[in-house]
Amino acid sequence: MASAGNAAGSAVVDDSQNFDYMFKLLLVGNSGVGKTCYLFRYTDDVFRGSFVSTVGIDFKVKTITKHGKRIKLQIWDTAGQERYRAITTAYYRGSMGFILMYDIGSEESFRAVQDWSTAIKSYSWDNAQVILVGNKCDREDRKVTTAKGQQLADILGYSFKEASAKAGTNVAESFDELVGLICDKMAQTMDDARDINLKDMNQQEDKQETGSSGCGC
Repeated sequence: MASAGNAAGSAVVDDSQNFDYMFKLLLVGNSGVGKTCYLFRYTDDVFRGSFVSTVGIDFKVKTITKHGKRIKLQIWDTAGQERYRAITTAYYRGSMGFILMYDIGSEESFRAVQDWSTAIKSYSWDNAQVILVGNKCDREDRKVTTAKGQQLADILGYSFKEASAKAGTNVAESFDELVGLICDKMAQTMDDARDINLKDMNQQEDKQETGSSGCGC
């Protein structure tokens, strides 16, 4: 299913097949942290208070522009229940970015972040980018402080945001930041590859010059 909505910092493009890049993104975290609501808020700019728990995995599509390029986002919404882990981890490979989510009103979902992070590192590409999101920041019965969320993100080496799918707070911003991190990593990888190629070319030229300077008699 494909849809498009408004995103802060990103201009929405028609649902066309014309795009420069396609990024596969995954939403992961315990069941009930709000991943499906988060996805619908981003792609359709709507909030539905009641959702049946995701069975297995589902996805939506959104096309945006970033740095003058059209980027098609294929965003996968994964089930958080333990019995679906074998199914969902199969989708980690090839994913370029993850939003790892917990509920700020659930200490259990926060404690599970370490396990989800381990799964990401075990099954995804080394270059995959991750943003840790503390969802439902509109809740009054907070159990996890902002400081604890930021501290864990720092330990894991992730960017961090608190957000609310219900209020629309930081939802688009988190996706926009994730796409930006992926673009930056792609640019760095291309630069590194270019430097390696130039180094190899220079070494080959040096060898040729050294070989041609010897006596031919």
